[in-house]
Amino acid sequence: MEVVAEKKEFDTNKNSSSNALDPSSTLSTIANAAADKEAEDRERQARDLNAGFHPLKHKFVYWYTRRTPGVRSQTSYEDNIKKIVDFSTVEAFWVCYCHLARPSSLPNPTDLHLFKEGIRPLWEDSANCNGGKWIIRFKKAISGRFWEDLVLALVGDQLDYGDNVCGVVLSIRFNEDILSVWNRNASDHQAVMGLRDAIKRHLKLPHSYVMEYKPHDASLRDNSSYRNTWLRG
Repeated sequence: MEVVAEKKEFDTNKNSSSNALDPSSTLSTIANAAADKEAEDRERQARDLNAGFHPLKHKFVYWYTRRTPGVRSQTSYEDNIKKIVDFSTVEAFWVCYCHLARPSSLPNPTDLHLFKEGIRPLWEDSANCNGGKWIIRFKKAISGRFWEDLVLALVGDQLDYGDNVCGVVLSIRFNEDILSVWNRNASDHQAVMGLRDAIKRHLKLPHSYVMEYKPHDASLRDNSSYRNTWLRG
């Protein structure tokens, strides 16, 4: 009887393991999670409308990164990223934005990140790992205006291929400030170039400004955000 019992337990574990690796089961789990997220978003938007608010298409999260110049830290980059606030309505956005420090008052090196909810501002995040970013470098005196215009375009869902956009980053550095727009798919050339054109149009960039593109997997290989860019336009 003991032998039979052990065999039965083995068969049960085997079936359990097989189910865990079943692709159809995994796809079903992913589909259910996506459906739950959509239902949650619809419920949130309905609550906001009933309260007289103006819901945004996406919920967003502000993040902040600050490092001490010249000091090597054992703390990982991910641990240095701090969540500031999230918002999902026009009214909540303006409350948040009006209380944030202006770029001109931030020390260097500092990074401000504004990303869609559920996407961390990390190269390795599942939403970012196959994507990349468009990069624009600005003189420090004027970066604040372009940052505000970019934030408004993202929050207002005004950028072409907006569903392909993950978030935007403002990097405060010693000699310049850098804006970057992160997208999901670096191999979709049409979406990448369409996003470039949308950024130029919404920011009304002068022709003298050059935009650079770099896939995140390249950043992972050379451990650099803004050096060795692959594409200019």
